[in-house]
Amino acid sequence: MEIEKKDIRALTKEKLRDFFVDNGDKAFRGNQVYEWLWSKGAHSFEDMTNVSKETRAMLERNFVINHIKVDKMQKSEDGTVKNAVRLHDGLLVESVLIPTETRTTACVSSQVGCSLDCNFCATAKLKRMRNLNPDEIYDQVAAIDKESRLYHNRPLSNIVFMGMGEPLMNYPNVMKAIEKITSDEGLGMSPKRITVSTSGVTKMIKKLADDEVKFKLAVSLHSAVEEIRNKIMPFTKNFPLTELREALEYWYAKTKSRVTYEYVVWKGINDDKKSIDALVKFCKYVPCKVNLIEYNPIDDGEFQQASEESINAYISALEKADIVVKVRRSRGKDIDAACGQLANKDAE
Repeated sequence: MEIEKKDIRALTKEKLRDFFVDNGDKAFRGNQVYEWLWSKGAHSFEDMTNVSKETRAMLERNFVINHIKVDKMQKSEDGTVKNAVRLHDGLLVESVLIPTETRTTACVSSQVGCSLDCNFCATAKLKRMRNLNPDEIYDQVAAIDKESRLYHNRPLSNIVFMGMGEPLMNYPNVMKAIEKITSDEGLGMSPKRITVSTSGVTKMIKKLADDEVKFKLAVSLHSAVEEIRNKIMPFTKNFPLTELREALEYWYAKTKSRVTYEYVVWKGINDDKKSIDALVKFCKYVPCKVNLIEYNPIDDGEFQQASEESINAYISALEKADIVVKVRRSRGKDIDAACGQLANKDAE
């Protein structure tokens, strides 16, 4: 009877060392294999050239490496690269490389589909199939780091968890992936270059603070008026603004790290004075900055990009209140790689 093979990257380094000792080998062999799996990114046991053939055969009998495969890569006119990533069970997610003159950023997914129901987002129209494992998140980053070196002659500089899914609904796996990405045994990236974006899952924001994370926090806010927020993001009825405010105050008290608010302005939805005043007021609760994001239509017409005049009204109100504000122009729109557009249109 064939034994069911375990995903080898689910093992800690200690467990891997124990496996070799139990099988009559030296513990250091576990260190070697661990290095191949993570910092060297081996896709198969055959790649492990400094490990004997017998050892590789033994690993092959007991384990699998469930490595992702970039199924399709699209390049935008502006240099943005979108990867359709095939997982070991055949499901697809998408991740994006966003280059500027000074940095390259990986936008990675944390779930297949999404469990939330934001009306303006294409990903939310896919049902959540499952959470991604830590190694599947890590692999997306490693693949984009390679692309960054290949196309832009520099390593990846930043990571944003703003792809498919709500990262805080996959908390343990996202945390393990970040631990590996920032570890010297992984990609060795500074946690300060990582931003985790949430739609406002308050209980988990507090948990982030308690866990004393070193990465940055972004919140997809889009409205500081309760009824508007509930209309565009219906699940936020479970996380009212008073609760979100309290969670963010708790976050700041514990971490002293300012929050970034991601905010899209839509025509006829949140482009009025009431919405602007509400945002300015909400921004006073904790030190923060605001990213005003250009909207990318997803075909159904209800949500339309607001006028330049409305965007400027937001900018002047926020600047007058001494709140840092930036306008984020969309990248990769021509390949559906921009914010809110990740929806696996090419999935079989």
